[in-house]
Amino acid sequence: MNIIVCIKQIPDTNDVKWTKDNNIIRDNVISILNPYDIKAILTAVEIKKTVKNSKITLLSMGPDNTIKSLRYGLALGADEAILLSDKKFSGSDTNATSKTLKAAIQNYIKNFDLIITGQFALDGDTSQTPYSLASRLNLEILGYVVEIVSVNENEITVKQIKDNGSYLTKCHTPCLISISDYKKEIKKPSVFDYMKAQDKKNTILSANDIKIDSKETGVIGSPTYVKRAYRPENKRECKFVESIFELRGEIFNG
Repeated sequence: MNIIVCIKQIPDTNDVKWTKDNNIIRDNVISILNPYDIKAILTAVEIKKTVKNSKITLLSMGPDNTIKSLRYGLALGADEAILLSDKKFSGSDTNATSKTLKAAIQNYIKNFDLIITGQFALDGDTSQTPYSLASRLNLEILGYVVEIVSVNENEITVKQIKDNGSYLTKCHTPCLISISDYKKEIKKPSVFDYMKAQDKKNTILSANDIKIDSKETGVIGSPTYVKRAYRPENKRECKFVESIFELRGEIFNG
């Protein structure tokens, strides 16, 4: 089984800075691998243990320093990593991002049975990219997945959590699954894991390499933009009372 895991390196949410155009400044800030994407990688590793001869390819778009997060993913158990890095990709919204990922999958990776993503990225929290990517690749998508119940080369059964309960859903492959709160302790790679990861293949691709029109990428290919970004202020006031009788007295007197 050929598994693609789409991951994203994001700025530490405690160290976010913005350009005058309201884009996140990703240079010279602390960056981390999106936590939901760590769960996506671990899900792929668990599937690899179940389905023999499986291969995990990490796919990410970002600046050159994103290779740090890809190496972390390789140390977790992925087999190879692909970084889409080109100035033409800068400022991409979810629409342009899904187009770029689609081009890389169709024109470079080509063969896959399963795509796994995290449900959200903490720097955007829109959950749009997985659904947009699935639509562009004409794939069924299973979102808000919390558990892989069973899997083989032809189909996968998952547990999904939604507002009105949980569901067991079966889907034929190829398909895309988006991992939400996968209840498994996040493993930290050992020094030995990182040593093994050094020998795994890393590939950096440009817009030309994946055969995508630059007009569909980056700021030019993004129909949405951030108009304003700010930290919400908590203006609610809280008053402590000694007993329920004091509170009742205030209500009656008021």
